[in-house]
Amino acid sequence: MNIYEKMHSGDLYDPMQRELMELQTRCLDKLYDYNMSRPTEKEKRERLLKELFAEIGEACYIEPPFHASFGGRHVHFGKHVYANFNLTLVDDTYIYVGDYTMFGPNVTVATAGHPILPELREKGEQYNFPVRIGKNCWIGAGAVIVPGVTIGDDVVIGAGSVVTKDIPDRVVAVGNPCRVLRPVGERDKVYYFKDRKIDMEK
Repeated sequence: MNIYEKMHSGDLYDPMQRELMELQTRCLDKLYDYNMSRPTEKEKRERLLKELFAEIGEACYIEPPFHASFGGRHVHFGKHVYANFNLTLVDDTYIYVGDYTMFGPNVTVATAGHPILPELREKGEQYNFPVRIGKNCWIGAGAVIVPGVTIGDDVVIGAGSVVTKDIPDRVVAVGNPCRVLRPVGERDKVYYFKDRKIDMEK
């Protein structure tokens, strides 16, 4: 198993190996170009995202600044994904995001972790596990999603939540650690925020 295969295996490995560092630097150079692009350079941004990501669908938009360990190299986005300012993707292994999912400002999705044992951390050891986020989710501002988590479809993650365990489909989940608060239900078909009704005619 080579070092690149090892970083996607869940095994401990040394992330400071030269070939990985060189690859990461090339990715981050391109990410720098994206973050330094002007708001009027829409076509340039679209082109750079296609070059940066493993896969990215149509009509995706990420508001700079955008941060990613490997510049999005290991990230798979569906279509119509939107991310507000300061999305951080620790994409040392794969991150999958479904269609129509939205990220609030300052969200972190992390695939990388370090051992609890201090002697291993002294050596710089790291492990990675993929994160999967379903379609049509809303990840609230400041949420943190840790390695190995799967979030189902049609989920709302409350602002500031720390998601340490899998979240099923079609629920609202909040807190630290993040827990299911309630299902998406009949009331949500009538009210969009507190007592504000959805105008069905519009």
